[in-house]
Amino acid sequence: MDKEHVLADFIVIKALDNGVQVYGLTRGQDTKFHHSEKLDRGEALIAQFTEHTSAIKIRGRALVLTRHGSFETGD
Repeated sequence: MDKEHVLADFIVIKALDNGVQVYGLTRGQDTKFHHSEKLDRGEALIAQFTEHTSAIKIRGRALVLTRHGSFETGD
């Protein structure tokens, strides 16, 4: 898989409850939080993996849609 294809990947996060938190984590030797969003029920966020974002952490109940399928987070 080439770099452009990997960086084009994105996910959709739809909050199923109020207060869902989404964090972007950096690439490199030291993984750090670099961005955060708070979603309320029904709100959606489209997130993309980039040269700076290597991981996305989701805290709370949400529906996550990816090109590989979908799943729910939380309880």
